[in-house]
Amino acid sequence: MNQRPRSVTVICWILIIMGAISLVTCTMSLNNPMAKELMAKNVIPVNVQYIVMYVGLLIMVVSGVAMLKGQNWARLLYVGWGIISFAIGIVTSPMKVALIPGLLIFLIIIIFLFRPGANKYFKATEAV
Repeated sequence: MNQRPRSVTVICWILIIMGAISLVTCTMSLNNPMAKELMAKNVIPVNVQYIVMYVGLLIMVVSGVAMLKGQNWARLLYVGWGIISFAIGIVTSPMKVALIPGLLIFLIIIIFLFRPGANKYFKATEAV
């Protein structure tokens, strides 16, 4: 079996932990009037924003777990959803500058997920 690169392991655990924490904190803030007020400034209805947010957080957790198991579809799902959510954010967000830190982190994660060692890891487990 092919050794999983440490960078992939770290990224997966960050995705799992941050996704789980965010699921809890987002659920706890459902009735926060300040959060709803900020979300109301977006052109997308608040209920749809919550659905997109929860889908994205679930994708983070599922992708992290599946990537630990070497599932190539998981890294493609994570990257695909990241691109889609950034595109939605750039079109609809009233504070576009706030998207820059998340975009930079996303790009760094992509670099590590598609380095030669990571590609070898995902290809090896795909063939099994």
